[in-house]
Amino acid sequence: MPASKILFGFHAVVARLRQHPDSVETLFYDANRQDPRLRDLLERAALAGCAVQPVESARLDGLAPVGRHQGVVARVAASLPHLTLDDLLDSTTTTAPLLMALDGVTDPHNLGACLRSADAFGVQALILPKDRSVGVNATVAKVACGAADTVPVITVTNLVRTLEELKARGVWCVAADSDGENLYDADLSGPLAWVLGAEGSGLRRLTRERCDRVISIPLLGMVESLNVSVAAGVCLAATQAQRHRALCKKG
Repeated sequence: MPASKILFGFHAVVARLRQHPDSVETLFYDANRQDPRLRDLLERAALAGCAVQPVESARLDGLAPVGRHQGVVARVAASLPHLTLDDLLDSTTTTAPLLMALDGVTDPHNLGACLRSADAFGVQALILPKDRSVGVNATVAKVACGAADTVPVITVTNLVRTLEELKARGVWCVAADSDGENLYDADLSGPLAWVLGAEGSGLRRLTRERCDRVISIPLLGMVESLNVSVAAGVCLAATQAQRHRALCKKG
């Protein structure tokens, strides 16, 4: 029997039904809940042809963390169709793809929040190393609010080698780290891959050395660093703001 995993929460389950309906095996929902949001979800499930089971809340608590499933849990296929970086870069329709790589991020809440920012700011794919990194589990999907199914996640064996491959394909790899050029003065045009490390440990030395440039977020207060998901949002927002201004000038 194919491997399965659990998703929970409205955003995560709706996103999976919207993006990959064939991967949803069974939808469990709180039999005592009846509201428009749930009815909409059940209609989507019916269109997808997946099995639907009303259950008591205690059953849902056993499938997912208590109080966090919002009355909705889905059993889904453990893996989606495999995507490689070459597949992505060969199929992209933009001349300036925007990617993001995370080095050593092990907190599922941070990864989920990074995925949410990646979706919001048009990142084509998120790159994760196989080791020293959290995978896309149920908690990540819940925090990502559906972005785990809209942003492709590419897991690689060797992140340093992957950065070299990106550079060979014409993608600039930019480290977000201390002691770099000012984010607001940097040229963020062209194919770009932001590379961020976990708060505290930061980027590994070899990862940072393989990047083309190091760019820092200017901090005006007392804090010395930002949470990786906050830093990701700031860097991505600055990138899209600069690109938007460039398009307006051309137009």
